[in-house]
Amino acid sequence: MSRLSPAGRKALLTLHLVTSLGWLGADLVLLALGVAGLRGADPEVVYPAAGLLATWLFAPLSVLVWLVGLTSALLTPWGLLRWRWVLVKFAITTAMLGLVLLLLTPTVRRLGELGPDLATRDRLDLIIPPTVSSTLLIVMTVLSTYKPWGQLRPANPAARRPVAAGRRR
Repeated sequence: MSRLSPAGRKALLTLHLVTSLGWLGADLVLLALGVAGLRGADPEVVYPAAGLLATWLFAPLSVLVWLVGLTSALLTPWGLLRWRWVLVKFAITTAMLGLVLLLLTPTVRRLGELGPDLATRDRLDLIIPPTVSSTLLIVMTVLSTYKPWGQLRPANPAARRPVAAGRRR
């Protein structure tokens, strides 16, 4: 059962879309900076800029997206444990959030500090993770659009009980 008015649900959905699109946009900017660094752009510009982006935009947006997604799942009819696609999206977002906070952000900060002394394999640290996460964000968008796999459990507990053979109402 929904705990929000229709206007509240629309406002929460709008916030979810805006923050999610912001997260994807920041991810693509990190990827663009990584490609620029690999292709020879000034590492004293590219990697500190990536560090600032990861610290002040990417990481906070990932936390905000997770919080808004959880709030949406709990306060709207979709629920967190009712639909498989919602649960899969939440699991992917949770894993991505952990990776962003524990691995990506510290790595990108380190890249910013090393700047011109980066080896090619270090420069790939700003290409591979944003490529994977951008792909996952697009997959989650597809899940939100197509809503595959059906329900984990019916919304109405009475709907889960089989009707005895021969009984009609």
